[in-house]
This record gives sequence, structure tokens and C-alpha cells, in this order.
Amino acid sequence: MSGWPLIDVAWPYAVMCASAFVSATLLPFASEAVLAAQIKGGLGSVVGLVTAATIGNVGGSTLNWWMGRVLRQFEGRRWFPFKPTSIVAATERFQRYGVWVLLLAWLPVIGDPLTLVAGVLRVPLVPFLVFVTLGKAARYVVIAFIL
Repeated sequence: MSGWPLIDVAWPYAVMCASAFVSATLLPFASEAVLAAQIKGGLGSVVGLVTAATIGNVGGSTLNWWMGRVLRQFEGRRWFPFKPTSIVAATERFQRYGVWVLLLAWLPVIGDPLTLVAGVLRVPLVPFLVFVTLGKAARYVVIAFIL
């Protein structure tokens, strides 16, 4: 107990949100393990922890999306990570599957780059947020339910 009641109550949610944010960026981190540990340890309400995880994870994905949008202005430079043919291919896939593919942004390995590519391809923010949030929230709900 810190003597600060709000901090005593809020810290598990802040930790959950921060770990989920980091794990949604291109940095390797496993927010699922943090969620499981906090639920098993009774450190917060399941609904609150799942909500904090979803908010943090969507925030990290939105950072990826924004970086992709900013990165696109450097297209044509030698160090730009995507070749024009890759952008065309990704655009065609997005057009074939639509923004629905963003429901898979929670998947390990492909999910984080997928959100970056969504930014590079200029996917509008509102549909991006809707589909990414649905997919990521569903993942955390399933994890919480399994526990």
C-alpha cells in the first residue's frame, strides 16, 4: 500500500495498458502473459484488465499505423523498407480482403507489421480502429475466459 488509494487501485491497469501498448508495437513483448498473471493474482477485475489491455494494444497498433503513414512520405528513398512492387501487392491484398484483414492484427508475427502496412496504405483511421479493436478485444476476452 502506497498510502495513495488511487495508485493502489490503478497500478495493475496501468501496467496492463503499458505492457499491451509495447507488445502491439514492433518490439517483442507478450502482454498475454501479463494479463494471465494479473488475473491469476487477483490484481484487478477481469473486465478492467481486459479493457486496459485492449486500450493499450490498440494504442500501440495505432502508433504503428501512424508510423506507416509518416513513413510513406519517404517512399523512393534507398532506405525505404518497402519496394514499390511490395506496396502494390499489399494494396491489392487489402483491396481483395478489405479492412476485414485488420481483424487479424492480434496475430503474432504478422499482426504488428499488418498495422504498419495499413498506415503505409493510408487505411482511414476510423475503420482501422474498429477492426483492430474488435480483433484485439476478442483475443483478450478469449484469454480471460480460458483462465
